[in-house]
Amino acid sequence: MRHIIKKYFYFIIFLITFSVDAQSENPLLAEDFETQQRWVDSIYNRMTLKEKVGQLFMVNVSSSDPQRETDKIKRLIEEFMIGGVIFSKGGPKRQAKLNNEYQKLSKIPLLIGIDAEWGLGMRLDSTQAFPWNMTLGAIQDNHLIEETGRQVARHCKRMGVHINFAPVVDINTNPKNPIIGNRSFGEDKEKVTQKALAFMKGMQREGILASAKHFPGHGDTDTDSHNTLPTINFDAKRIDSIELYPYKKLINEGLSSIMVAHLNIPSLEYRSDYPSSISKKVVSGVLKDSLRFEGLIFTDALNMKGASNFKAPGDIDLAAFLAGNDILLMSEDVPLASQKIVSAYYSGALTEERLSYSVRKILLAKYKAGLNAYQPVETDFLYEELNSVKNKVLLHDLVENSLTVIKNERATLPIKNLDLKKIAYVSLGDDSGETFYEELSKYTQVEWVKANQLGEMVEQLKNYNYVIVGFHKSNDSPWAEYKFKDKELVWLYEIARLNTTVLSIFARPYAMLDMLTTTNFEGIVMSYQNSKVAQEKTAQLLFGALEAKGKLPVSIGEEFPAGTGYETRALNRLSYGLPESVGMNSYKLNRIDSIVDFALKEKMAPGVQLIVARKGKVVFNKNYGYHTYNKFRKVKGSDVYDLASLTKILATLPLTIELKDKGIISLNTRVGKMLPSFKGSNKENITLRSMLSHYAKLKAWIPFYLQTMDSVTRKPDKKYYRKSRSKDFNIEVTNNLYFRSDMKDSLLLRIRDSELRDRLKYKYSDLPYYLLKTYIENHYGNTLHKLTQQHFYKPLGANNASYLPLTQFRKKRIVPTEHDRIFRDEVVHGYVHDQGAAMLGGIAGHAGLFANANDVTKIMQMYLNKGYYGGKQYFREETLDEFNTCHYCHRNVRRGIGFDKPQLGDVGPTCGCISMTSFGHSGFTGTFTWADPEQEIIYVFLSNRTFPNAANRKLISHDIRSEIQRLIYEAIDY
Repeated sequence: MRHIIKKYFYFIIFLITFSVDAQSENPLLAEDFETQQRWVDSIYNRMTLKEKVGQLFMVNVSSSDPQRETDKIKRLIEEFMIGGVIFSKGGPKRQAKLNNEYQKLSKIPLLIGIDAEWGLGMRLDSTQAFPWNMTLGAIQDNHLIEETGRQVARHCKRMGVHINFAPVVDINTNPKNPIIGNRSFGEDKEKVTQKALAFMKGMQREGILASAKHFPGHGDTDTDSHNTLPTINFDAKRIDSIELYPYKKLINEGLSSIMVAHLNIPSLEYRSDYPSSISKKVVSGVLKDSLRFEGLIFTDALNMKGASNFKAPGDIDLAAFLAGNDILLMSEDVPLASQKIVSAYYSGALTEERLSYSVRKILLAKYKAGLNAYQPVETDFLYEELNSVKNKVLLHDLVENSLTVIKNERATLPIKNLDLKKIAYVSLGDDSGETFYEELSKYTQVEWVKANQLGEMVEQLKNYNYVIVGFHKSNDSPWAEYKFKDKELVWLYEIARLNTTVLSIFARPYAMLDMLTTTNFEGIVMSYQNSKVAQEKTAQLLFGALEAKGKLPVSIGEEFPAGTGYETRALNRLSYGLPESVGMNSYKLNRIDSIVDFALKEKMAPGVQLIVARKGKVVFNKNYGYHTYNKFRKVKGSDVYDLASLTKILATLPLTIELKDKGIISLNTRVGKMLPSFKGSNKENITLRSMLSHYAKLKAWIPFYLQTMDSVTRKPDKKYYRKSRSKDFNIEVTNNLYFRSDMKDSLLLRIRDSELRDRLKYKYSDLPYYLLKTYIENHYGNTLHKLTQQHFYKPLGANNASYLPLTQFRKKRIVPTEHDRIFRDEVVHGYVHDQGAAMLGGIAGHAGLFANANDVTKIMQMYLNKGYYGGKQYFREETLDEFNTCHYCHRNVRRGIGFDKPQLGDVGPTCGCISMTSFGHSGFTGTFTWADPEQEIIYVFLSNRTFPNAANRKLISHDIRSEIQRLIYEAIDY
């Protein structure tokens, strides 16, 4: 007896304490509350008792249900005048149709609810799902949480929904909680409160009623109230200080409604195993009297075992209403419950005052939700409006801001010095890591290592010096299995013991609780979910395209307390995302599709790779068509094209800029100094500046191959070529044609001895790049192929850029360029198209480079970054600026040093709609790239317009590449 008296003494103190902070403002009052009150009175005063009782019920239906089930709701509306419907699973159009049908039947507009804790995608297909609360809990910027609430509310409003049963404010202090877990913002009461408050404000500012749940707190349970009645064994003081903390704050900020959970709480309700949802002490004593909450009070679903096991249908409804709830959610038997409540009214157990109190609150809520001026849901453009690109931009922002680095030994992250890394990816878990691997592979060469036995895995990993392990668990629901299997933990420990290892966890943080040690892991990243976006953004974070900003919302043992999270700095590598995130318009950019489709239909090229990047982010990345017109192999992002003259600015020029940056040459260095054999020639005094500006009287090109053709057969002359390799014929033109070994120098001599043009004026020429190739290779004692790899491509992670593609890539990844019927008499596939470059063995200064659009973009981004990329400064900003300067504009020469520049008049290489600081180049095979420092835009267009015949100039005559560039600039919103 003494024990009971003591317990309830503390309970009284508990209630008094609550009353101190409470407020009395009614959150259901509209701004025009006098008009609202008149509307409520006008309806209430005409209602029968049965209609009043009907308002207390919100019944459940799924738009995916068969008609016999959905028709049952119609009967409840017509015969029992129910007050609301909570929609569950289904699709947006089906739900909108049902919604309109139900509202049309109802004499009093229905209050429509839904569980959309992380968006409509929680219940409906073809709609947006935002990250779960645990993921949002890692975000430090609560403005993003508020914006999430706003977006969810807009979707609800578009669907004719008035109340969203969110946010979940349970403080998840129990890692074993089977029902809350990912649905909680975390374990820290203050942070949970701030995030819940932000989400609530976002929703309610858009006119959607919020409903905090699960009162008084479901975060520290180890059973699920859907299946049984969980027990909260804490005293009143603990419940006051932890579980109820968010409710007090949200109530003070105008929370519209609260959902009461089915919990056994001995410290608040003396009756054993008595559900809190039907406890007058909890609902009326704590929530209404002590907290003075005047908003709507919902029961949790009455068909849940936590309630339905306690009382029979009908009895549980009456008990819940008598306890102080306003709306009875998901009653198992509305007719029976209605009858019992009506009987209680007539027996005097239920007063008119009590009934009026709740019904009027419900009507107030309906007015505030806009039901005084009800409009049916418009189904036109419903999918489009529910799935706008704005949602996707927010989703990307949320995921980017949530990613959390919880361990980073010796600054392992982000990954630096790619030229020194050999990276393996190992996938654990039972869900796909395909997207993660594909995104990792955009940054450098990453091998997916697979094995059936641990020993086999260990042996394979000896070939690598950096291992990324992805632990991928189902993203289908927040309740999905998340733990490591024992076998996976054994493999994980051994991999980490023997290798530099970074672990990326695409599951809830509690997965790590089963790990006995993290000692041997250099880096650990918490990604929270295995969504496509989470996989993409995690890969970008690992490589320094994104900064780590998140903090753990829950503790993972003592080693990683809540709040753990190391910030990492970005390395200015390319990231990948949506146009709207950088001020561009997706709809306008997608107009590019029609132009490319037209080009393919008119056979201007068999296929295209196309990338648009802005502000360091790739925002348009598409592949079109096929390798050839036989449509056997579709173009993929990993395929490589013959870049033709893009080689000039992507291979030879960066090496030249580097030499200038080191002071080895200057723009005034003369050809005679670079190449002593040119002393005494008519080219001795040509400067680097003039020849790379194409203002040096040099011929456009010399068709070297023509002089090696048999004049009778018009085939390669046997004097110069053989069909198989030998000591004297070892320059590989194709695998069936080898050029004479001693002829390389003769090409250079022909350039030296060639005539200059009569007049000094602009003339585009390949010849300077033959000279630079010779000079650079002599200076370093190595080939352009090896030099570009060592100095640029490997450290940049441009592993899809290379000379001699057949030595680097599988042939099926290489796009053929032409069926050459003049020189090589075969399909040019895997060999350089340019004849002069072919006679140099495929390595030339003006042609020979193969790459995909992604790696071209990396090099162009390095230029836009003023020589910086991936944590490395390749050359100084001022040096690059010298090369990107038009030195002879006053002579009507538009070119920079090596770079092409926009036209000075009406005709030129661009759309004429870009800045004069922009630069780029085009290639004979149908390639083009351009960068604009002022708009921070990179445009890459790769095609094989020369296939099967180089005489096909339709791509050029239709100005396709410039027209696409025009659309890119029209797509800039700000």
